[in-house]
Amino acid sequence: MRFAAIADVHGNYLALEAVLADIRALGIADIVNLGDMASGALDARRTMDMLTALDAVHVLGNHDRYLIDRAPEKMGAWDRPAHAQLDAAHLDWLRAVPMTRVFQDRVFLCHATPASDEIYWLERAMPDGTVQMASLETIEAAAKGIEQSLILCGHSHIARAVRLTDGRLIVNPGSVGCPGYRDSYPPFPHVVEAGTPDARYAILELAGNAWQVSFRHVPYDHDAMAQLARKNRMPALASALATGWIR
Repeated sequence: MRFAAIADVHGNYLALEAVLADIRALGIADIVNLGDMASGALDARRTMDMLTALDAVHVLGNHDRYLIDRAPEKMGAWDRPAHAQLDAAHLDWLRAVPMTRVFQDRVFLCHATPASDEIYWLERAMPDGTVQMASLETIEAAAKGIEQSLILCGHSHIARAVRLTDGRLIVNPGSVGCPGYRDSYPPFPHVVEAGTPDARYAILELAGNAWQVSFRHVPYDHDAMAQLARKNRMPALASALATGWIR
């Protein structure tokens, strides 16, 4: 069993194109998408056209939910411009996407945690604005009751794998399209920075009874996406797209 996991595209269709091309070049047929597909100041329509046509298994992210559970005037700065680009068919498609699901009986999929689409699973925000690993006890508590040996999540945009004491593996593939952002979500305002502008995803393979994970960094025309973010008046996102850092 071998498949690719993508997450947090955030309207970056050029990064998505590069990742899908890399996946195909490696001969991988199966893809799971962990959500946050369109929101951001980039090209939500083109991205959603690509994802709705993709033969993949999808779960809903928090920003996907924001596009369908509230009026545009109550949406945040990342969601309102994306919503304006989408049509009813895109939104209806999102309404049919579940928040969690199991892939091929072996892999549990969610966007953030099984219980919440807004809380980091493998990290925690610190008072100084940085993000650190969560404690193993906190991570394991959120995994209680999940029977699958491989658990996939996204949301934090940080590529990471954590082995639980019972042998289960939790993997975040990193973000396809957004290598950095600022967030004021509690408990503390914080910054996430990937350090490079590359598009990220992961390859998961079951070898015997053990899961192996490979993290992929894929170059693409990130300057074009940075220019689009600047044009759409999101300088922090433009900086992250250009460099992997927010400056």
